[in-house]
Amino acid sequence: MSTQEPTPFARDLAPSTTPQCVVLVGTLDTLSTFAPQFAFAAGLTKPIGCFLLDPPSPHGAALPPSICGIPILGSLDSLATVHRSRPVSLALVCLSAAQTEHRQLVARVLRDLSINRRDVVSLRDVLNLPATNRQGGVDWSTLIGRVPHTLDEQAVSRVLHNKRVLITGAGGSIGGELALLAASFQPESLILVERSENALFEIDRKVARLFPNLKREAVLLDVVHAQHTHRLFSHHRPHAVFHAAAHKHVPLMEDHPAQAMHNNVSGTMNVAEAAIDCGAERFVLISSDKAVRPSSVMGATKRLAEILVQSLGEKASQRGCRLCAVRFGNVLGSACSVLPIWSAQLAEGGPLTVTDPRMTRYFMTINEAATLVIQASAFDSVPSAPPIFVLDMGQPVRILDLAQRFLRMQGYTPTFQDAAAHQPSPGTIEIVFTGARPGEKLDELLSYELETLAHTSHPGIRALTVESPPTHIEADLIRQALGTISFDTPRQEILDCLRRLIPEMTTPVAHESVAHTDQTPIDTLPFKAKAA
Repeated sequence: MSTQEPTPFARDLAPSTTPQCVVLVGTLDTLSTFAPQFAFAAGLTKPIGCFLLDPPSPHGAALPPSICGIPILGSLDSLATVHRSRPVSLALVCLSAAQTEHRQLVARVLRDLSINRRDVVSLRDVLNLPATNRQGGVDWSTLIGRVPHTLDEQAVSRVLHNKRVLITGAGGSIGGELALLAASFQPESLILVERSENALFEIDRKVARLFPNLKREAVLLDVVHAQHTHRLFSHHRPHAVFHAAAHKHVPLMEDHPAQAMHNNVSGTMNVAEAAIDCGAERFVLISSDKAVRPSSVMGATKRLAEILVQSLGEKASQRGCRLCAVRFGNVLGSACSVLPIWSAQLAEGGPLTVTDPRMTRYFMTINEAATLVIQASAFDSVPSAPPIFVLDMGQPVRILDLAQRFLRMQGYTPTFQDAAAHQPSPGTIEIVFTGARPGEKLDELLSYELETLAHTSHPGIRALTVESPPTHIEADLIRQALGTISFDTPRQEILDCLRRLIPEMTTPVAHESVAHTDQTPIDTLPFKAKAA
């Protein structure tokens, strides 16, 4: 039997008698997912540096000196100068499928310099794209008109490198991305905690494939069980804990408030207390913009989780544990979110569904959300109360605009005909309105009126300052309420309890379905975000 031929990519980077000079070309965003792979690819030639296509920062923010140990040598314009002093034999181009203009520019520059080129599929495309069509993949950052923030790798490395890192909800979208990012910083070990067997199997398999030398453990556990959770933490004694486990689907939690209370509130309390008791250095709660003036059970339970974490500040500081919560909006491409749903609807020929043409949301990509969560964990200051950090979500985006942009990037023209009464024209996909679901608001907020957003050392993260942080009395009331709620507790009793604990909890205004018959596209690319 003949030996299998190495892939062209491996042949290009395999050591040879002639020294090679390899460079990477891409954006900060795309290279941040590709460059870490060289740390775990034995026998391949390491690139001498990276060349970026990112535009200069409008705020004058300095670029990081390197990406995962590979120095940034400058913009693409600098490549010719470097090539003259040290001839480059191969350029690995890491750009997403949607970055057509960037690809054409790079191809022209490399051709003029007679530098060999290899296109590398962006890891972002592989991990985040639920579907592609005849026009190729969609870059989510382009879809929302957003330049993602990047990591301060030196600060994050102090938190994760050679540390034991534990992630709850590791099989979810955010938890899984946190696991992959944490793994790239070479922790001592990675503990993946998840109650879904299939989800745990998949993330464990993915981490094993990408980081085969990393010590890891997949733990099938429900953090609602306090005793089991404390036993797990006592055994592994993690240094850094990222609590991503939660029920997140707003309409479902309206029908199952007891499950939301136990998972989102009791689970948070169990994990936070276990982290403190086992001597963890840092604990991070993944929160949501739906916790601000909540109109839903999901949002209310997230707000209670924030209050509980803040109430543990004194106990945590005595044990040397830094607690924080990170609040952000919707994540593009996450499981069961709008883009995977639209992708499935498009694959079936449409129509695409939008709840209400007036509805807006804050959006960022999975990778950027996980990046900034990990960045928030690296802040070393210890305020009087555990802080709540708010990610820079940009401007809210109208869901209807997003749906139209999504269709155009896939090569279709959006229409607003009644799907039941009209036959769609070739090349068009209909958008129909289904009405807001229970618990949903037209718009979300990122902070309360009495909260102000202060700058931190990272441009993508703000810190909330509050006039009066939560008291132990509030936390005790939450604990007492949890003790009275079982899975048999009537739904209305739980809703009444939530409103007593969170007086600002609102009831979403019932809004009628609004028809849209105008066939004129609302916006065209390139996209400029609209304020609510």
